[in-house]
Amino acid sequence: MASILEREIKLRFPDVATAREAIVEAGATPVRGRRFQEDCLLDSADGALRTQRCVLRIRTETGRSLLTYKGPVQPSPMKLREERETVVADGETLLYLLERLGFHVWFRYQKYREEFGYQDAIVALDETPIGIFVEVEGSEAAIRQMAAALGRSDGDYILDSYRGLFVRHCEEHGVPCTDMVFSE
Repeated sequence: MASILEREIKLRFPDVATAREAIVEAGATPVRGRRFQEDCLLDSADGALRTQRCVLRIRTETGRSLLTYKGPVQPSPMKLREERETVVADGETLLYLLERLGFHVWFRYQKYREEFGYQDAIVALDETPIGIFVEVEGSEAAIRQMAAALGRSDGDYILDSYRGLFVRHCEEHGVPCTDMVFSE
């Protein structure tokens, strides 16, 4: 089985309108409309996945669920790691089965996402509880070109995960670090 490498960066934007306008002006075209996503990160009781800097995630969004494995981040000017994922028919049942096998959800986060296509890249506009981000995933060349078209350079690249960004946000604001979810 061949390894599939995910290469991505995040860029922070002040608001959704500014981000969407910049993405469209850069030449990206809409691929998938705005939808709600909830991600659950799982680990074994001994924390083996986190110790290895790996991720096991169930993502649920309108009408579908995905099970994703992500390997450790590799040294690179962009976030680079192995990623394997598959569509699952019933995310709730999958979560139940994984819990019965000893896994547990250790972090949950939510966002609204819409996606655009640009060359061989996917450009995601993410509305999160801690701000607006544009995530660009694809070849190094396409990521650099999109970032430049958005008026950004290497120094603007955010390589951290949403979990890492959330922890930093909580520390900076002196609030408890639980799950990154929208307030009811």
